[in-house]
Amino acid sequence: MKALELLFKTTPSFAPLFARLALGIVMFPHGAQKVLGWFGGHGFTGTMGFFTGVLHIPAFFAFLAILAEFAGSLGLIFGFLSRVAAFGIGVVMIVAINSGHAANGFFMNWDGSQKGEGFEYHLLALGLALVVLVAGAGKASIDGLIAKHLKD
Repeated sequence: MKALELLFKTTPSFAPLFARLALGIVMFPHGAQKVLGWFGGHGFTGTMGFFTGVLHIPAFFAFLAILAEFAGSLGLIFGFLSRVAAFGIGVVMIVAINSGHAANGFFMNWDGSQKGEGFEYHLLALGLALVVLVAGAGKASIDGLIAKHLKD
């Protein structure tokens, strides 16, 4: 099978549709904070400054993380390059868990008693990303339309 066919191949099921929409909709505000400054975010320049200056993330990787959250969320919502988008978001979640959230335990900081947020949110996002990586975009996706044309 050709590489492009593998990339766009999807199951005609609702399960990956629900997984990609949930992940895309939840990740969009996080990406929009980082790129556009929406939802109380600092925009692209502020986020890059924080990632590179405070967290000491190399600029290339900081840019990839921002791109994964913003463009990846849109890709998932529309079902375009869904596996690529899910992979990018999955990597961001793994890095977030390992770079700080694991030290705060499993649970989110619902009552403000922890030093920071736990990793339960990141684990859920990673699980949704894995569904899309394995099954593809599912029903109602641009990937599905492209896959049909690649078979012809």
